[in-house]
Amino acid sequence: MTVSIIGIGLLGGSFALAVREKYPKMRFIGVDTSPVNGQLALAKGIVDDVLPLAEAVAQSTLVVMATPVNIIIDLLPEVLDHLPPGATVIDLGSTKELICAVADAHVKRAQFVAVHPMAGTENSGPGAAFKELLVGKNLIICDREKSNSDSLTLTESLFRDVGMKLFYMNPQEHDLHLAYVSHLSHISAFALGLTVLEKEKDEQAIFDMASTGFSSTVRLAKSSPQMWAPIFDQNRTNVSDALAAYIDFLQQFKEVIDSQDVKTSLDFMQRANVIRRVLDGIEKR
Repeated sequence: MTVSIIGIGLLGGSFALAVREKYPKMRFIGVDTSPVNGQLALAKGIVDDVLPLAEAVAQSTLVVMATPVNIIIDLLPEVLDHLPPGATVIDLGSTKELICAVADAHVKRAQFVAVHPMAGTENSGPGAAFKELLVGKNLIICDREKSNSDSLTLTESLFRDVGMKLFYMNPQEHDLHLAYVSHLSHISAFALGLTVLEKEKDEQAIFDMASTGFSSTVRLAKSSPQMWAPIFDQNRTNVSDALAAYIDFLQQFKEVIDSQDVKTSLDFMQRANVIRRVLDGIEKR
Protein backbone atom coordinates (compact mmCIF):
# COMPACT_ATOMS: atom_id res chain seq x y z
CA MET A 1 0.00 0.00 0.00
CA THR A 2 1.30 3.45 -0.94
CA VAL A 3 0.28 6.55 1.00
CA SER A 4 0.96 10.10 -0.20
CA ILE A 5 1.08 12.94 2.33
CA ILE A 6 0.41 16.34 0.75
CA GLY A 7 1.79 18.87 3.22
CA ILE A 8 4.41 17.19 5.41
CA GLY A 9 3.81 19.10 8.63
CA LEU A 10 2.85 18.32 12.20
CA LEU A 11 -0.43 16.56 11.46
CA GLY A 12 0.44 14.85 8.18
CA GLY A 13 3.84 13.83 9.50
CA SER A 14 2.45 12.51 12.77
CA PHE A 15 -0.18 10.48 10.88
CA ALA A 16 2.54 8.95 8.70
CA LEU A 17 4.75 8.08 11.67
CA ALA A 18 1.84 6.52 13.56
CA VAL A 19 0.67 4.43 10.61
CA ARG A 20 4.24 3.40 9.77
CA GLU A 21 4.61 2.14 13.35
CA LYS A 22 1.62 -0.18 12.79
CA TYR A 23 2.41 -1.07 9.19
CA PRO A 24 6.18 -0.85 8.61
CA LYS A 25 5.92 -2.20 5.04
CA MET A 26 3.77 0.67 3.81
CA ARG A 27 5.41 3.11 1.42
CA PHE A 28 5.00 6.83 2.12
CA ILE A 29 5.44 9.58 -0.47
CA GLY A 30 5.73 13.21 0.52
CA VAL A 31 4.47 16.18 -1.49
CA ASP A 32 5.51 19.62 -0.29
CA THR A 33 6.29 22.99 -1.86
CA SER A 34 9.18 23.42 0.58
CA PRO A 35 12.36 21.49 -0.34
CA VAL A 36 13.51 21.93 3.25
CA ASN A 37 10.37 20.22 4.57
CA GLY A 38 10.83 17.43 2.06
CA GLN A 39 14.43 16.79 3.06
CA LEU A 40 13.58 16.93 6.77
CA ALA A 41 10.70 14.48 6.28
CA LEU A 42 13.06 12.08 4.49
CA ALA A 43 15.72 12.42 7.18
CA LYS A 44 13.18 11.86 9.95
CA GLY A 45 11.75 8.75 8.26
CA ILE A 46 8.31 10.26 7.77
CA VAL A 47 8.36 9.51 4.03
CA ASP A 48 10.36 7.29 1.70
CA ASP A 49 10.26 9.57 -1.34
CA VAL A 50 9.33 13.15 -2.20
CA LEU A 51 7.58 13.56 -5.55
CA PRO A 52 5.49 16.09 -7.50
CA LEU A 53 1.78 15.99 -6.72
CA ALA A 54 0.45 14.35 -9.90
CA GLU A 55 3.16 11.68 -9.88
CA ALA A 56 2.58 10.88 -6.22
CA VAL A 57 -1.21 10.72 -6.44
CA ALA A 58 -1.18 8.50 -9.53
CA GLN A 59 0.61 5.71 -7.65
CA SER A 60 -1.21 6.03 -4.32
CA THR A 61 -3.75 3.85 -2.58
CA LEU A 62 -4.40 6.63 -0.07
CA VAL A 63 -3.79 10.38 -0.41
CA VAL A 64 -3.74 12.47 2.78
CA MET A 65 -4.22 16.22 2.33
CA ALA A 66 -2.62 17.95 5.32
CA THR A 67 -2.05 21.47 4.03
CA PRO A 68 -3.75 24.66 5.26
CA VAL A 69 -7.47 24.58 4.44
CA ASN A 70 -7.30 27.16 1.64
CA ILE A 71 -4.75 25.01 -0.17
CA ILE A 72 -6.90 21.91 0.36
CA ILE A 73 -9.74 23.68 -1.45
CA ASP A 74 -7.43 24.71 -4.30
CA LEU A 75 -5.81 21.30 -4.72
CA LEU A 76 -8.68 18.89 -4.02
CA PRO A 77 -10.14 18.91 -7.57
CA GLU A 78 -6.68 18.28 -9.04
CA VAL A 79 -6.00 15.46 -6.58
CA LEU A 80 -9.34 13.83 -7.41
CA ASP A 81 -8.61 14.21 -11.13
CA HIS A 82 -5.38 12.20 -10.75
CA LEU A 83 -6.75 9.70 -8.20
CA PRO A 84 -6.63 6.10 -9.50
CA PRO A 85 -9.76 3.93 -9.44
CA GLY A 86 -10.16 2.28 -6.04
CA ALA A 87 -7.91 4.79 -4.28
CA THR A 88 -8.99 7.12 -1.47
CA VAL A 89 -8.28 10.74 -0.61
CA ILE A 90 -8.84 12.24 2.83
CA ASP A 91 -8.30 15.75 4.14
CA LEU A 92 -7.25 16.67 7.68
CA GLY A 93 -8.60 20.23 7.60
CA SER A 94 -10.01 22.08 10.61
CA THR A 95 -12.97 23.37 8.60
CA LYS A 96 -15.29 21.14 6.64
CA GLU A 97 -18.25 22.87 5.00
CA LEU A 98 -16.40 24.51 2.09
CA ILE A 99 -14.06 21.55 1.59
CA CYS A 100 -17.00 19.14 1.42
CA ALA A 101 -18.78 21.43 -1.04
CA VAL A 102 -15.76 21.28 -3.36
CA ALA A 103 -15.67 17.49 -3.09
CA ASP A 104 -19.42 17.24 -3.74
CA ALA A 105 -18.94 18.90 -7.13
CA HIS A 106 -16.48 16.26 -8.34
CA VAL A 107 -17.38 13.05 -10.16
CA LYS A 108 -15.07 11.07 -7.83
CA ARG A 109 -16.76 12.34 -4.65
CA ALA A 110 -17.31 8.79 -3.38
CA GLN A 111 -13.54 8.25 -3.16
CA PHE A 112 -13.19 11.19 -0.74
CA VAL A 113 -13.54 11.03 3.06
CA ALA A 114 -13.66 14.27 5.06
CA VAL A 115 -11.94 13.90 8.42
CA HIS A 116 -10.63 16.13 11.18
CA PRO A 117 -8.26 14.70 13.80
CA MET A 118 -8.79 16.71 16.98
CA ALA A 119 -5.11 16.79 17.79
CA GLY A 120 -2.24 19.21 17.46
CA THR A 121 0.30 21.37 19.21
CA GLU A 122 1.40 24.97 18.83
CA ASN A 123 4.37 23.77 16.76
CA SER A 124 4.46 23.20 13.01
CA GLY A 125 6.49 21.54 10.28
CA PRO A 126 7.82 17.99 9.91
CA GLY A 127 10.29 18.54 12.73
CA ALA A 128 7.34 18.85 15.13
CA ALA A 129 5.74 15.55 14.05
CA PHE A 130 5.67 12.63 16.50
CA LYS A 131 3.95 9.26 16.31
CA GLU A 132 2.00 9.59 19.58
CA LEU A 133 0.14 12.78 18.60
CA LEU A 134 -3.10 11.05 17.59
CA VAL A 135 -3.26 8.43 20.35
CA GLY A 136 -6.43 8.73 22.44
CA LYS A 137 -7.69 11.75 20.48
CA ASN A 138 -11.02 12.15 18.67
CA LEU A 139 -11.51 11.93 14.92
CA ILE A 140 -14.52 13.58 13.32
CA ILE A 141 -15.75 12.15 10.02
CA CYS A 142 -18.18 14.27 8.02
CA ASP A 143 -20.71 13.18 5.38
CA ARG A 144 -19.73 9.53 5.70
CA GLU A 145 -22.80 8.51 3.67
CA LYS A 146 -21.28 10.23 0.60
CA SER A 147 -18.12 8.08 0.71
CA ASN A 148 -18.00 4.60 -0.77
CA SER A 149 -17.75 1.71 1.67
CA ASP A 150 -14.16 0.78 0.77
CA SER A 151 -12.84 4.32 1.26
CA LEU A 152 -14.76 4.79 4.50
CA THR A 153 -13.66 1.41 5.90
CA LEU A 154 -10.00 2.06 5.06
CA THR A 155 -10.12 5.48 6.70
CA GLU A 156 -11.88 4.24 9.83
CA SER A 157 -9.52 1.28 10.17
CA LEU A 158 -6.32 3.30 9.90
CA PHE A 159 -7.37 5.93 12.42
CA ARG A 160 -8.63 3.30 14.85
CA ASP A 161 -5.35 1.45 14.43
CA VAL A 162 -3.38 4.53 15.52
CA GLY A 163 -5.56 4.89 18.62
CA MET A 164 -8.20 7.46 17.70
CA LYS A 165 -11.88 7.50 18.73
CA LEU A 166 -14.31 8.10 15.87
CA PHE A 167 -17.28 10.47 15.79
CA TYR A 168 -19.62 11.44 12.96
CA MET A 169 -21.41 14.69 12.09
CA ASN A 170 -22.29 16.85 9.13
CA PRO A 171 -19.93 19.62 7.97
CA GLN A 172 -22.18 22.42 9.22
CA GLU A 173 -22.30 20.97 12.75
CA HIS A 174 -18.55 20.46 12.68
CA ASP A 175 -17.76 24.05 11.76
CA LEU A 176 -20.23 25.46 14.29
CA HIS A 177 -18.88 23.42 17.20
CA LEU A 178 -15.23 23.97 16.25
CA ALA A 179 -15.75 27.73 16.21
CA TYR A 180 -16.38 27.56 19.96
CA VAL A 181 -14.11 24.74 21.17
CA SER A 182 -11.06 25.35 18.96
CA HIS A 183 -11.10 28.43 16.76
CA LEU A 184 -12.17 30.83 19.52
CA SER A 185 -9.45 29.61 21.88
CA HIS A 186 -6.80 30.30 19.24
CA ILE A 187 -8.14 33.81 18.59
CA SER A 188 -8.15 34.44 22.35
CA ALA A 189 -4.52 33.36 22.60
CA PHE A 190 -3.48 35.54 19.66
CA ALA A 191 -5.35 38.52 21.15
CA LEU A 192 -3.85 37.97 24.61
CA GLY A 193 -0.37 37.74 23.14
CA LEU A 194 -0.87 41.00 21.25
CA THR A 195 -2.32 42.72 24.33
CA VAL A 196 0.61 41.77 26.56
CA LEU A 197 3.23 42.60 23.94
CA GLU A 198 1.64 45.99 23.29
CA LYS A 199 1.44 46.84 26.99
CA GLU A 200 4.74 45.32 28.07
CA LYS A 201 7.30 46.79 25.69
CA ASP A 202 10.05 45.53 27.98
CA GLU A 203 10.13 41.85 27.00
CA GLN A 204 12.48 40.95 29.84
CA ALA A 205 9.81 42.02 32.32
CA ILE A 206 7.39 39.58 30.66
CA PHE A 207 9.91 36.77 30.94
CA ASP A 208 10.62 37.57 34.59
CA MET A 209 6.99 37.76 35.67
CA ALA A 210 5.25 35.23 33.43
CA SER A 211 3.94 32.21 35.30
CA THR A 212 2.91 28.78 34.09
CA GLY A 213 -0.67 30.05 34.00
CA PHE A 214 0.23 32.75 31.49
CA SER A 215 2.32 30.35 29.44
CA SER A 216 -0.46 27.76 29.17
CA THR A 217 -3.06 30.40 28.31
CA VAL A 218 -1.05 32.13 25.60
CA ARG A 219 0.67 28.98 24.26
CA LEU A 220 -1.61 28.75 21.22
CA ALA A 221 -0.41 32.18 20.06
CA LYS A 222 2.70 30.36 18.80
CA SER A 223 0.54 28.49 16.27
CA SER A 224 1.12 28.94 12.54
CA PRO A 225 -0.59 32.06 11.14
CA GLN A 226 -0.45 30.48 7.67
CA MET A 227 -2.64 27.67 8.95
CA TRP A 228 -5.02 29.65 11.14
CA ALA A 229 -5.81 32.70 8.99
CA PRO A 230 -7.54 30.54 6.31
CA ILE A 231 -9.44 28.65 9.04
CA PHE A 232 -10.84 31.88 10.47
CA ASP A 233 -11.74 33.03 6.97
CA GLN A 234 -13.48 29.82 5.89
CA ASN A 235 -15.45 29.60 9.15
CA ARG A 236 -15.91 33.34 9.52
CA THR A 237 -19.68 33.37 10.21
CA ASN A 238 -19.45 30.88 13.07
CA VAL A 239 -16.23 32.41 14.38
CA SER A 240 -17.78 35.89 14.32
CA ASP A 241 -20.79 34.67 16.31
CA ALA A 242 -18.52 32.95 18.83
CA LEU A 243 -16.40 36.08 19.15
CA ALA A 244 -19.49 38.23 19.69
CA ALA A 245 -20.62 36.02 22.58
CA TYR A 246 -17.10 36.00 24.04
CA ILE A 247 -16.73 39.77 23.76
CA ASP A 248 -20.10 40.19 25.51
CA PHE A 249 -18.87 38.18 28.48
CA LEU A 250 -15.59 40.10 28.53
CA GLN A 251 -17.54 43.37 28.59
CA GLN A 252 -19.69 42.07 31.46
CA PHE A 253 -16.54 41.13 33.39
CA LYS A 254 -15.14 44.62 32.78
CA GLU A 255 -18.32 46.24 34.04
CA VAL A 256 -18.48 44.22 37.28
CA ILE A 257 -14.80 44.92 37.94
CA ASP A 258 -15.22 48.64 37.22
CA SER A 259 -18.21 48.79 39.56
CA GLN A 260 -16.43 46.76 42.27
CA ASP A 261 -19.26 44.23 42.16
CA VAL A 262 -17.37 41.40 43.82
CA LYS A 263 -20.53 39.31 44.32
CA THR A 264 -21.30 39.21 40.57
CA SER A 265 -17.65 38.64 39.72
CA LEU A 266 -17.62 35.67 42.08
CA ASP A 267 -20.83 34.36 40.54
CA PHE A 268 -19.36 34.59 37.02
CA MET A 269 -16.33 32.57 38.03
CA GLN A 270 -18.34 29.97 39.93
CA ARG A 271 -20.54 29.47 36.86
CA ALA A 272 -17.43 29.15 34.70
CA ASN A 273 -15.99 26.55 37.10
CA VAL A 274 -18.61 24.11 35.78
CA ILE A 275 -16.23 23.68 32.81
CA ARG A 276 -14.15 21.54 35.18
CA ARG A 277 -16.77 18.79 34.84
CA VAL A 278 -16.54 18.97 31.06
CA LEU A 279 -12.73 18.87 31.06
CA ASP A 280 -12.65 16.01 33.56
CA GLY A 281 -15.03 14.09 31.32
CA ILE A 282 -12.78 14.65 28.30
CA GLU A 283 -9.74 13.38 30.17
CA LYS A 284 -11.59 10.22 31.28
CA ARG A 285 -12.87 9.27 27.81
